[in-house]
This record gives sequence, C-alpha cells and structure tokens, in this order.
Amino acid sequence: MRKRIQVVFQDPFASLSPRRTVEQIVGEGLEVHAADLDLAARHAAIIAMLSEVGLAESGVPGLLGRYPHEFSGGQRQRIAVARAMIVRPEILVLDEPTSALDATVQRQVLSLLTRLQQSYGTSYVFISHDLAVMRAMSHRIMVMKDGRVIEHAETEALFKSPQTDYTRALMHAAALPDESR
Repeated sequence: MRKRIQVVFQDPFASLSPRRTVEQIVGEGLEVHAADLDLAARHAAIIAMLSEVGLAESGVPGLLGRYPHEFSGGQRQRIAVARAMIVRPEILVLDEPTSALDATVQRQVLSLLTRLQQSYGTSYVFISHDLAVMRAMSHRIMVMKDGRVIEHAETEALFKSPQTDYTRALMHAAALPDESR
C-alpha cells in the first residue's frame, strides 16, 4: 500500500529529515519501491522529478546536496511533493499542503498539483479548512465535524446547496456566498 498511497504533510519543514539531502529525501521511495533501479537510473529519476516540480539544478545550484533548512517554505513543499510523486502513487493524501504558504506561493503549488494530477492520473485526498482551495481543487467534497462525515457531494452542488447548518456556517465563516439563498 505504501507505494500506492503517499502523503504530503502540512509542514514540510517538520516532515523532511534535516539530516538527509534533497537527493536522499526524494530518492527514499525509490530505494524501497524500486530497489532494482541502479544508482544512475535512480539519480536520473530524482533529477527528473525535481525538475517536474519546478526545482532544477540550473535554478538551484547544488540542489541535490542541500538540506531542507536551506530552502523556502514553497521550495520545501515542492521537495515533499517530489518525494511523494516519485513512486507514481495512485492516491496522494495532501494534508493542508498550502496552509503555511503565502498566497502567491499557494497558487503556484496548487497549479503544480493540478498539473501533476493531470499528467499522472493520481487521485487526491485533499484535506483543508480553506474552502476556496477546496472548491478550486476538488471534484467531490466531504464535510467532517467531530471526526464524522456530515455531508458529501459534488463540489459545485455542495457550494450551491449546502445541506447542513454546519456546512453553511463554514461557508459563512470563509466569507463564501451561500448560493442556496
């Protein structure tokens, strides 16, 4: 299951080992799930995936040998995405992946995630409190309260006609219009 399902956590600084280089972090999944790859093939795959997430050696000198603390929050999140996507998972769980990023970097990461999803056909389980992000990224939404699903629907149906007071309150708190009125 670990190859089929990968996770990108909210705080990439906390989820990336400070003792491992970018090459080691991104390549870790290949060591486990593609052990038959030789070092040259593994290295090439790491470079290709980092480039795909917008981190190329040409733009970030010494990229592969650097450590997480040497990168911005957005770059660390791209490293986390590369680490997860390098094994080509069927499902990617994204736990508040943009909450710690400023608005510009947030849009860039969301655009990257959309592009990767289209390229690889990966399904996302996107966990967020940001309803605008959920609306932009989701086909279906489940609203949870106290660990239980209280509503689920196609995204636009949910926004047009929320069925529970809790969902309406979330939309109101997020300053999103309740389109059912």
